[in-house]
Amino acid sequence: MENQSIVLASGSPRRQELLRLIGIKNFRILVDSSDEDITPGLSPEEAVCAIALKKAKNVSHFCEECDIIIAADTLVYLGGKPIAKPESESDAINMLKSLSGRKHSVFTGLVILKGNLLKSAAEKTDVFFRELSDEEISEYVKTGEPMDKAGAYAAQGRGAVFIERLEGDFYNVMGLPLCRLTIMLKDFGL
Repeated sequence: MENQSIVLASGSPRRQELLRLIGIKNFRILVDSSDEDITPGLSPEEAVCAIALKKAKNVSHFCEECDIIIAADTLVYLGGKPIAKPESESDAINMLKSLSGRKHSVFTGLVILKGNLLKSAAEKTDVFFRELSDEEISEYVKTGEPMDKAGAYAAQGRGAVFIERLEGDFYNVMGLPLCRLTIMLKDFGL
């Protein structure tokens, strides 16, 4: 049997934790540090898949042909427009104010690459926030938790108290839709 390894093309501690949750314990981490620019004109599903594919291809240069590379990209959309990670505390406050009392969508693009075999899919989860007070938003931003998160919140952290309900895969909101990933990995013999 070939000496393959699983490679996660992400430095995200959440994605690493989620891989372990589904029983994948031994994997290498290779981080692609290229820009995650969204190509104009793409749908949210196309945009996240394009960025994930770019990550997978970039790290493939450091992998063996038999390695299985898992890459993902997650974006938050509100009213059809992407919301990135906040650049400052005031940016985080404004993002959370815009999400307050509204529905937004979280899209994750998944790419699995092994040699010439490529599987790609996108997952969407709708997230419904309750109304947030200015004080709640300010106190949350002071924790620092929102600063490296798309949409300025962590569903698996303190930001969970803002979520009234979800429609879709909860783990997608954390950055790795586990149900979809597991189904895709079956095509790679895992």
